[in-house]
Parts: sequence; C-alpha cells; structure tokens
Amino acid sequence: MAKRKQPEKPKKETREASEPSGLGKQQTRLNAILEHLRKSGNVTVESLSEKFGTSLVTIRRDLDQLQNDGVLQRTHGGAALLEPLFYEPFKNDRTFQAHLESFSDEKRRIGQAAAALVEKGDTIALTPGTTTLEVIRGLPLNQNITVVTNTVNVAMELSKRKDLDIFVTGGHLRGDWFSLVGPTAVDSLKQMLIHTLFIGSDGIDGQWGVSCLSSEEAQLNAAMVKASRRRIAVVDSTKFGKVAGWRICDIGELNILITDTGATDGMIAPFVERGVDVRRV
Repeated sequence: MAKRKQPEKPKKETREASEPSGLGKQQTRLNAILEHLRKSGNVTVESLSEKFGTSLVTIRRDLDQLQNDGVLQRTHGGAALLEPLFYEPFKNDRTFQAHLESFSDEKRRIGQAAAALVEKGDTIALTPGTTTLEVIRGLPLNQNITVVTNTVNVAMELSKRKDLDIFVTGGHLRGDWFSLVGPTAVDSLKQMLIHTLFIGSDGIDGQWGVSCLSSEEAQLNAAMVKASRRRIAVVDSTKFGKVAGWRICDIGELNILITDTGATDGMIAPFVERGVDVRRV
C-alpha cells in the first residue's frame, strides 16, 4: 500500500528585503528627528512621540543616543540644537559673526538640500564658508562618511560628531577665515579621491566662474576640484554676478548648483546653458 503523502508544512514567512529591520527603522527615525530639530531649533518628547507614533520611552532613548552622538543637547522634556562651537576669537570676530547671520535661513535650506545628496560611504570635502558650514550640520547620521576639510571652524564643528571620520589638511593658518592653506595643504590632497566636493564662494559668475578673495584659498580649492568626482556649488543668491579676484573653477566644471529661491531665471540661465543642474530651495 502506498504511503499516504503528508501535507507540506507551511513555509515560514521571511522578511522582505525591502522591509527595514528594527535597527534600520531606528536609524531612519533618528535622522528624521535630527532633521525636524534643525528646522525648529528645539523639540519636545511629547511632540516627537505624536509625530512618529512612537512611545515616550522610545523617543527619550532616541534623544539620549543623539546626545551621546554629539548632535544635540537634551533639555527638560525635550532637546535643542547644540550651539556652534567656536574658540574665543571666533566669538569676538564681528565680521565672522555677521557672515554667519547673513541670509542664515537661505544658507540653512541650501545646506540641508546639499547634505541630502551625500551617500553612504562617501568621502566629501568642503571649501571654507558659512554655507558649507550648514552642509556639515545637515549630514545624516551613521553613514560611514569621511569629511575632508582645511577649515578649523569646520573641524571644530565636526568634533562633536562621533560617527564621522575627519581628515584635516596640513598647511599654515590663514587667520581671516581660519583656513589652512599653502603647498602642504595642496600636497595632502594629491593621493586622495573625493566623491563629492561642496564649494562655497565669494562670487559666482557665468563668465568668470566660481571665485574667492584669497589667492591661497583659490589654489587649494582648485586642487579639491581636481581631486573630486562630483562638484556641487552651494551659494546664496547674493553671490550671483559677483567676481572675486581669484578663480576656483569654471562653471562648466560644476555638476550641481544649489541656491535659494531669490535667484532669478536670468541669474541661473548661463549655468543651465552649460549643463549645470541648478536647484533653487
């Protein structure tokens, strides 16, 4: 007599590859909390719990972790952004503080849009400037990102982030904007591949290109351009049509230009014609 065929046991359901794990969900939530905090300046545990549909205990744990990561400061019942970290000369430099405050909302939006383009495992570099400072403040968490900088204030800002790998060029200190310049700084880039370079500037013009006021900074920034695969200019609309004394690169060397909504169609037309992907945020 033939053996009766046993019914097959139902297969256990497997997690779809696209479904995020618990750890992945937490990481997504941490980045979302940080992005929300950057926009609002401070948050409460209750508001975050309601926004993300998560328990108060979980939100408190998230905020504690973000504080340990060095990206926020816990407050009673919530959290706030960390104040920029500066040496005393930074605090007393009125010119520097004025640049930080000028078009701060526009620079923040530009920085966040630029930071969103960084991919996991990227090596990025940033030229000196207050807009590029906003880029680093918007970098996602725990994405194995290496940051190359020649700017002391940027390195200080990044020192709070335990999840980033920081490379600071050599060179001598240019006191006006706390940047390291000179042959040593340029030489330090020769053996390096930069995936994405974020370029700030004193001026950007359809004919002259991207420029700055310092010959030494222009030389180093140009070396960064040569070492990078993707070049993204981050400039507010007040910089258009301005020509500083020293060129960093031609506009044809840019891949993306991110600016604010104050930039008119006429301002961006030369860049669009040269094939630059222009984004107004």
